[in-house]
Amino acid sequence: MKKFTWCLLILLACIRTQAQETSNWKYVEGKIVTEWAAKVVPANVHAEYPRPQLVRQHWFNINGLWDYAILPKASGETVPPAFQGKILVPFAVESSLSGVGKTVGKDSILWYHRVFDFSSKLKSQRVLLHFGAVDWKCDVFVNGKPAGTHQGGYDPFTFDITDLLSKKKQQEITVKVWDPSSDGPQPRGKQIKNPHAIWYTPVTGIWQTVWIETVADAYITDLPYTADIDQQTLKITPKVARAAAGDMVKIVALDGQTKVAEQSCAPGSECTLSIANAKLWSPENPFLYDLMVTVTRGGKVVDEAKSYFAMRKISMQADAAGIQRMMLNNKFLFQYGPLDQGWWPDGLYTAPTDEALKFDIIKTKEMGFNMIRKHVKVEPARWYRYCDELGMLVWQDMPSGDLGNEWNPHPGITGNESEQQRTPESENIYKTEWKAIMDANRHFPSIVVWVPFNEAWGQFKTTEITEWTMQYDPTRLVNSASGGNFFPTGHIVDLHNYPAPAMPRPDLFGAKQVIVLGEFGGLGLPVNDHTWQQKDNWGYQTFKNPEELYARYETFIKRFEPLIRKGLSAAVYTQTTDVEVETNGLMTYDRKVIKFPEAKLKEIHSKLYNPAFVQFK
Repeated sequence: MKKFTWCLLILLACIRTQAQETSNWKYVEGKIVTEWAAKVVPANVHAEYPRPQLVRQHWFNINGLWDYAILPKASGETVPPAFQGKILVPFAVESSLSGVGKTVGKDSILWYHRVFDFSSKLKSQRVLLHFGAVDWKCDVFVNGKPAGTHQGGYDPFTFDITDLLSKKKQQEITVKVWDPSSDGPQPRGKQIKNPHAIWYTPVTGIWQTVWIETVADAYITDLPYTADIDQQTLKITPKVARAAAGDMVKIVALDGQTKVAEQSCAPGSECTLSIANAKLWSPENPFLYDLMVTVTRGGKVVDEAKSYFAMRKISMQADAAGIQRMMLNNKFLFQYGPLDQGWWPDGLYTAPTDEALKFDIIKTKEMGFNMIRKHVKVEPARWYRYCDELGMLVWQDMPSGDLGNEWNPHPGITGNESEQQRTPESENIYKTEWKAIMDANRHFPSIVVWVPFNEAWGQFKTTEITEWTMQYDPTRLVNSASGGNFFPTGHIVDLHNYPAPAMPRPDLFGAKQVIVLGEFGGLGLPVNDHTWQQKDNWGYQTFKNPEELYARYETFIKRFEPLIRKGLSAAVYTQTTDVEVETNGLMTYDRKVIKFPEAKLKEIHSKLYNPAFVQFK
């Protein structure tokens, strides 16, 4: 009966939320948009469950129209005296889908305000307020009282607001955001206050789902796991907030409806499950097991959540010639995929809809790629879940920040003088957010490589950062500096070369590190009526028609066999879509034109995988 009552309350809250006024919202015109822009409805925007790695029943979404104001940073008000209009959350204020389309910058503060109905009728419950991502620093107030502060534009965070809620049904949230964009030392990826070339429009404020969840007094917060395909075991250390002595966690692993393993342990202890005859996850067979996890107190279930896992292994091994190769499940698999910026003409950092979020992955798969390098950006959790489901390997970059040092594009061991000299504040910001990004996303089996630095953009203390990353997550490979200043550390040495394929010298690196081509290509084709601006668009090499473009691309693919023979383990083509003035995408920025024949791409790419000529002792 309690569960029914709660579901009814949630339903009523959602109905009230969806009844907000929407007639005064429309996206800002003037730039190209995707076909999904027309499907964006403020009363039901990004309504899907946002955390697929830990699913509960009792939650509701508070995306939609919020009040906003942009005020001078020097104004210092705790709350603005008045708001300036409506903004559609979760789209950044600079985006057209926000309905605002204004820049903020280091000298201003962006304020959000929202009133909604919520009332918890169940005893011994905690109420959690979740933010998927807010760029960059935010202070959150609930009913005028501080709920917490967070710094970091790419990691999710949560505040327990139980004690801040009003006894009345109506609740009030105020969010204060400051983002210095390219004027600060914080991670910011490709954002810059003066967009041009490979640098794009700033993104400020809330850009992922905001939602509320009600949990038990003791509740699961994380389920970090390690899958070992050689020992056929799964080790999980369940984290439980507000756990008490005697609490137990039961973990059940499922293959569909069939139980394959079960184990119980105390919160914070390691549970080891035996996964006999494990089905291995790969791009060809992306099999996922389900998990059911319950917390019991005195024999009574107080919390339960659903999750999932995969049995897969990423490693390196020397071939018969002594060259290190990248291995998936103890077999060599050449990894090939596009550089994926994850930008949208109408939503900037945020896909217009969940369907759009999945679209790029589906198309990448249909073109015959088996990997995506997520470039100096982090996606919402649902994006990685789709990669898990569809069988797409992911290299995850750390978003760059505090740029300014020199870059040597050709591999060679360099000294510490090539590194950025960051301030202690800048170093701490980087380390804190990199750890938070790894913590938030290490659940996803699709992620097989961590990339701390790109092209020496803010690269500092390379050996220290790389070795810490390797130690913190030994289940993945670490590409210390993709195309950057090179140090003899990490699992991978990575060359960037435009436009044609090339590779680092096997005789210098191959005995100790996997050899990859982290970026190449950049073949441009501007398509009329599908570009960010009418003229001055560019690619690394520009073509006049699709036929010329494909012919050039095909010559590149034909160069890979001799490179793979010599020791190349992976390559990344620039890039998935056009982005703002860049026209070197496989698709246009609005995703309405695919520039390459998909079937032909899949055919020529398929010849790169599982080459029989790579032999192991």
